[in-house]
Amino acid sequence: MFGVLANGFGLWDLKQVHTIEKWLHENADHIANWLDTVAQIDAMNSLGNFAYNHKDYVYPIIETGDFKMQVSNARHPLLDPAKAIGNDIQISSGEFFIITGANMAGKSTFLRTVSMKIVMANAGLPVCAQSMIYSPIKLITSMRTSDSLTDDESYFFSELKRLKYIVDKIETERYFIVLDEILKGTNSQDKANGSRKLIEKLSRKHATGIIATHDLSLTEVANEYDSISNYFFDADITNDELTFDYTFKDGIATNMNASFLLRKMGIVDD
Repeated sequence: MFGVLANGFGLWDLKQVHTIEKWLHENADHIANWLDTVAQIDAMNSLGNFAYNHKDYVYPIIETGDFKMQVSNARHPLLDPAKAIGNDIQISSGEFFIITGANMAGKSTFLRTVSMKIVMANAGLPVCAQSMIYSPIKLITSMRTSDSLTDDESYFFSELKRLKYIVDKIETERYFIVLDEILKGTNSQDKANGSRKLIEKLSRKHATGIIATHDLSLTEVANEYDSISNYFFDADITNDELTFDYTFKDGIATNMNASFLLRKMGIVDD
């Protein structure tokens, strides 16, 4: 009843709108700073909540100087803790790791695990690991690139644009590079040649990072560059059963499983 009378005889709503508009005009120069402060408080509150809810995570020991990352028992934070297999990784500035392995052996998950360590450490968060020594670095990746009908770009061209972006960025800034099965949009020989030339160029630029690949010929680059090392995730086929240990190992993968899985699932005959 009050609203009807107040608006009918006193234009109450219009007066309130006028008061708000006047306040906004008087404080226009301060509102942006206030909103930024609220956003920072909200972000810090979110970071604090994450740390509080993950008391078993550890804060990285931050060091200055050239990049290095030493992580013990690194796990992906979204994996079931009861099932996740932890791995150690130690990589320094100028080193590049080539990771091979069978399908589903854990290569891409490992790339995401390493990437998450960098992102979380850079944000000031504890990480899902037993320990971590880290010199901060920016992260740049080429993973899960997609085509675009809207932009009239094929998958392969989208990937080339991303790789070009990465090569250009490392000219002026220090980055940790993560590449997952690059150049999938071309034939096997072309992919092998292109991948090799890219890794060679990155090594000459003293870039730091990791690449996962099924192309075993790419591992030969490690014979020519001391800064490049080979690692792998293994798969085992015993008694017609496929198993994985999801362990990061030194060397080159020798077991593949695509043909086995095609037969096992009845897609092809023996």
